[in-house]
Amino acid sequence: MKVGILAGGLGTRLSEETALKPKPMVEIGGQPMLWHIMQSYATYGFKEFVVALGYKGEAIKDYFVNYRYRNRSLTVRLGSGDIQMHDGESEDWTVHLLDTGADTQTGGRVKRLARFVGNEPFMLTYGDGVCSLDIRDLVAFHLYKLCWTGRPEFV
Repeated sequence: MKVGILAGGLGTRLSEETALKPKPMVEIGGQPMLWHIMQSYATYGFKEFVVALGYKGEAIKDYFVNYRYRNRSLTVRLGSGDIQMHDGESEDWTVHLLDTGADTQTGGRVKRLARFVGNEPFMLTYGDGVCSLDIRDLVAFHLYKLCWTGRPEFV
């Protein structure tokens, strides 16, 4: 099951932090909120993420494109441009980063996730939705309700 993450809002309530970066990239304990959210899902086996980008989405792209380099020791051969990574491991995640437009509202962002999510159940959260939750229990609850009633039911 894939995880959709809405990471496109302006983050106006944290304007002192979000003038230079989007709210999901505000750090908690040395890692962006977005990483903490993804780590929570990955703990329960959900490792494919579809991130709907908007405001300052390039900062999120830069973070993930350079993720392996940021979290390891490196040797850079300046003459050739070769980079050798040392130590450390990276998370085994797949991260789809979708440009959904700076002015696109929530519904439009969710709609644009559809081509990557497909015709299957998926989870959806906001890029600042950091919490402590047993995601297996949450999914089991909703799948049970779906099977029991024969139709999606939100409670």
